[in-house]
Amino acid sequence: MAGLPTDPVIAAFVAAINAGDRAAFDATLARDATMSDDGTTRNLDEWVNKEIFSADGRMTVVSEEDDRRSMIAEFTNSTWGEMRTRWHFTVSDGKITRFDTGQA
Repeated sequence: MAGLPTDPVIAAFVAAINAGDRAAFDATLARDATMSDDGTTRNLDEWVNKEIFSADGRMTVVSEEDDRRSMIAEFTNSTWGEMRTRWHFTVSDGKITRFDTGQA
């Protein structure tokens, strides 16, 4: 679907992942950002390195919820292949303070 996601910070997050640009990705996050995967809080830096940047992670947004802070995406990496994932973002002052992801 063209134009997704519509929230500019989340759009920058997705674009940075798809470009393999860790500096641009980090720029979308608050300094003390946190995350969870399938309901378990993870070390954000370790998870991002393992699941996204060292595994050539990419995502295609399939749909966006009305709040513009939740979406369904096809996420692909060299470790797990392709899977449908759900993402929810907490954004404050133009930065992502938390994201929660897991299989959809």
